Amino acid sequence: MVDHDVKDLKLADKGRLRMEWSARFMPVLNTIKKQFAKDKPLKGVRIAACLHVTTETGNLMETLKLGGADVRLTASNPLSTQDDLAAALVKHHGIPVFSIKGEDHKTYYRHIHSALDHKPHLTMDDGADLVTTIHTKRKELLTDIVGGTEETTTGVVRLKSMARQKVLRYPIIAVNDAQTKHFFDNRYGTGQSTLDGILRATNVLLAGLNFVISGYGWCGRGLAMRAQGAGARVTVTEVNPLKAIEAVMDGYDVLPMAEAAKIGDVFVTVTGNKTVIGRSHFMKMKDGAIVANSGHFNVEIDIPALASLAKNRKMIREFVEEFTLRDGRKIYLLGEGRLINLAAAEGHPAMVMDMSFANQAFSCVHIIANAETLENTVYPVPEAIDREIARLKLATMGIKIDALTAEQKKYLADWEEGT
Repeated sequence: MVDHDVKDLKLADKGRLRMEWSARFMPVLNTIKKQFAKDKPLKGVRIAACLHVTTETGNLMETLKLGGADVRLTASNPLSTQDDLAAALVKHHGIPVFSIKGEDHKTYYRHIHSALDHKPHLTMDDGADLVTTIHTKRKELLTDIVGGTEETTTGVVRLKSMARQKVLRYPIIAVNDAQTKHFFDNRYGTGQSTLDGILRATNVLLAGLNFVISGYGWCGRGLAMRAQGAGARVTVTEVNPLKAIEAVMDGYDVLPMAEAAKIGDVFVTVTGNKTVIGRSHFMKMKDGAIVANSGHFNVEIDIPALASLAKNRKMIREFVEEFTLRDGRKIYLLGEGRLINLAAAEGHPAMVMDMSFANQAFSCVHIIANAETLENTVYPVPEAIDREIARLKLATMGIKIDALTAEQKKYLADWEEGT
């Protein structure tokens, strides 16, 4: 049995079946899986992955292993692990996994160190905790590392900060910024899975509720679209005037959080920033307000401030904590303020993770092939990879598109022909 720390290996058979179901909706990754099994483009490459331990991630890990990689996996969030999937990867696929849903802070970082103990050549991150741990506590590993990938917006922000400060010690490909990732995963994946998590946790009827979304990036856009489709009245809060205008023109109300706090029934943060909902906002909220986060870290909601305002707190449902304020109002926090789509639900549907994880697989190969020329900065996914993944996705959907004619290519490359 490979090295591991999971909840219960007896869950492995259930996890294997769920992983098979997920694979059914990941045709692009399945195509890559067959190619990798034949060509072994990652033969001998050690990979440490810090991702949400879901069935979709399981299929990515299998793909990397079939490509010849020696993979270790740990969770990128204490509440995002699917314990049956973790067990299945260990028992049925021989992949070391260090992840238990609900693990405490100390265990979370112990697991990160366990994933790094085989001295990786590549890192695969979702939130940059793996990279920052290497740069602060495991610097001896930097000698062997040739590059890494980053899955989410929050992680890309942290890594670009490291690059600006000249402290990033190896190149990173920002998978999050691929068009086949953020246009679809962030918008359609986050939009649907966030509502799924809220509904599983609360079983509320969204129709007629005031639904406040903080942040109108790709995740916020998708969530607004889905909440409106469920019959909610959507209000957006923003700090970026361009995104605020876009939200207005998309048909949503736009207010400062100080005003939105007075009217909201459900609040969801998707900003990637800190203390988006704070003490002053809690003091204005309605009795029964529901507060959730779908950004990567739980700092978007000031949970200590909420706790300090409460005279009592209790778990009233799984993933729903009731805070009774001193004036008798009750505020409900979902999933400890962590990503509600993974804490209370299953995360993004496999159909969108298909493209995101195809980007991960191809980006690993790109880094290995170009390691000698890459600098210590954050790179976008090469356009050729992005387009190839889009082409493969369309092919698996049975959709054909036009191609430019020779005349059209010449026209686009020329500047002389006018009116």
